[in-house]
Amino acid sequence: MAKAPRGRQDPPPTPIIVKKVTIIAGGHHGGAWKVAYADFVTAMMAFFLLLWLLGATTEKQRKGLADYFTPTLVKMKAGSAGSNGLLGGSSITDVDNYPNRKGQTGTKSLTIPRDTTGGPKEGGAATRQTNASKPQPQQPTPQQKLVQKVMQRLQASERLRRLARQVKMVDTSEGTRIDLVDDAEFSMFRLGTTLLTPDASQLLAAIAQAVGTDPAEITIRGHTDALPWKPGGDNGILGGPNNWSLSAGRAESTRQSLLRAGIAEGRFHRIEGVADKEPLIKDNPQDPRNRRISIVLMK
Repeated sequence: MAKAPRGRQDPPPTPIIVKKVTIIAGGHHGGAWKVAYADFVTAMMAFFLLLWLLGATTEKQRKGLADYFTPTLVKMKAGSAGSNGLLGGSSITDVDNYPNRKGQTGTKSLTIPRDTTGGPKEGGAATRQTNASKPQPQQPTPQQKLVQKVMQRLQASERLRRLARQVKMVDTSEGTRIDLVDDAEFSMFRLGTTLLTPDASQLLAAIAQAVGTDPAEITIRGHTDALPWKPGGDNGILGGPNNWSLSAGRAESTRQSLLRAGIAEGRFHRIEGVADKEPLIKDNPQDPRNRRISIVLMK
């Protein structure tokens, strides 16, 4: 084996360098799985939230939530009135063609304000009235109650029903006035006297029973017609009989009749005789209907 000459050395071998290139897509080890994991966690959270809602709500609340998230399809009506407007001729409460609707969507108070109008169901204010907006029945006034009591009392018998046409009731500034009016077939008093007729006594007794529980004070006013009470009585003779004394005497006779029928004496406020100065038939002062007794229940 040949030997190399002394003093000569071989050069060292050239090192082999391997360059390794790593391409990272989307970050360290990739990021696509993170997006998928986030979607999964979001879906699970929504799922458990749904389970909680189903267990913590009533059937009515669940139906309201379902209606709240139900999409509403707005129909365009090109041929209808107002089709060039904002909704194209449609109303917000129109029945839509949503395939899973139950009669109509958008009828709940959750989706339609309570002050809307035009809806055919519970969402429209035109079909929903509160107790405050409903008309309340009016209560009768004390005067109306009194009139009802008097008329009911006068219907108690056939004879009183016949006499009821002589009774006129008027609401005045003083109070409720009950007029007992004479006519050609009826007279409260015997001619030219202060004596009550039997029919008048029965009529006064019925009125006393009707107003006996009313606490109002009573004024009695006597009226006559313009005929002279007695020949020569109204000719200016001092102290002679006249319609003034006759009307006052008849008012007092009426007061005594009511007193006997049960009206308390303390309720009588005053009695008046006005003769023919306040005629009921102004065009004919001598008309027999001007002869009357007025019983006023003071306010």
